[in-house]
Amino acid sequence: MKLIVNNKETELLQGNTIADLMKQLALPAQGIAVALHNRMIPRTQWENHLLKEGDSLIIIKAACGG
Repeated sequence: MKLIVNNKETELLQGNTIADLMKQLALPAQGIAVALHNRMIPRTQWENHLLKEGDSLIIIKAACGG
């Protein structure tokens, strides 16, 4: 299934949830926020939130600094 992730076309190879996408992208378990069509999706919903062809996601990584 093809998705748009941070303005780049990405193919989700296995599964169909936000959690599946996070695993595929090998993102860390903490410090990540996900917005689907500009709406934040709580981490507690990632396992159950189904993605559809063409969905647009923004993945934000927390950064430390000053």
